[in-house]
Amino acid sequence: MDAEVMVRQVDALAGDIRAATGRFDERARTLLDPAGWAQVERVYLTGDGDSYHAACATEMAFESIGGVACEPLSAMRFAHYGAEWMRPAAPGRVLVIAISASGGTERVVEAVRAARRYGALTVAVTGTPGSPLTRVADHTLLVDLPDTEPSPGIRTYQASLLGLLLIALQVGRASRPEITRNAAREADALREELVVLADQVDATAKAIKQECRRVADLVADAPVMEMLGSGPSYGTALFAAAKMVEGSGVFAVGQDLEEWGHVERLAYPDDMPLFVIAPPGRSHDKATEVIARAHELGRRVIAVTSRGDTAAAAHAHAHAVLPVHGQVREELSPLLYHLFAGYVACFVAQRLGRLPFQTHRF
Repeated sequence: MDAEVMVRQVDALAGDIRAATGRFDERARTLLDPAGWAQVERVYLTGDGDSYHAACATEMAFESIGGVACEPLSAMRFAHYGAEWMRPAAPGRVLVIAISASGGTERVVEAVRAARRYGALTVAVTGTPGSPLTRVADHTLLVDLPDTEPSPGIRTYQASLLGLLLIALQVGRASRPEITRNAAREADALREELVVLADQVDATAKAIKQECRRVADLVADAPVMEMLGSGPSYGTALFAAAKMVEGSGVFAVGQDLEEWGHVERLAYPDDMPLFVIAPPGRSHDKATEVIARAHELGRRVIAVTSRGDTAAAAHAHAHAVLPVHGQVREELSPLLYHLFAGYVACFVAQRLGRLPFQTHRF
């Protein structure tokens, strides 16, 4: 496996959205009947690795679009510390969505078993039909992709995001019976936003690819990097850090914008690369503040922000800007703002002479 596989994965993302959104949406619509969706009052999202990152990235969508309380938990944490205290008031009131691209992650399967034991309704989101996860869950949303190849998960991550967002639309469509018609119209409009997003993904990938090479030159010598974001972008930050570790072997961490100010800003080295994910939305002002503060501390700041956003990247605060093309509501922003991660991880790996998953060690 060579590092260039990550570039191929990112390059395929726009096509995947065009080809898969309608197919995944049809499957999401038939997971439950309208009465089943309408019963859902609380959602838990659980998974490991990229799947957990997708859960964190879509929490806001379930709450603001779906209209239900939502909590993302890693699979072990859910199985050992969360499931016992769900206590659904009635069957179907609590929905547990378990995410695993392979469908074979042991702890995720365990989480579903625990959820069912304590009375929750369960849905598997996976790319693998007939996998262990599909056999233990009540229902399955298959988010399979053609022509996959071994790689740090990038296409599969986007497929999980798409599946989760489409489920959130179904929950939202049924969550307010008194305005079902309006809710349905909103869900249909949001689905169309997802389809149109493919053009924005394509434009962003083309716009940032070469700039990501320059960013790799800027950061490849660093022993450690940080990725920051809040709300949905916290999930994106976790995912981006994982791609850097998996793709290039460089230690990277994802953190919340506010938490960075309390802890990690104190860490050495002073010139540590800091990627700040700053889409328009509720945490944008904080992201702008962090960019300025990190610059004062000597960090090598890379702003991942909307094209033309002079607030976040203005003046000399960012060493580089990765411009995201297109306007998108914050709930859908994870589909656009993770593209840089695969590119930068690939180019850093090439600079360092490394392979994904450190396969040259074995």
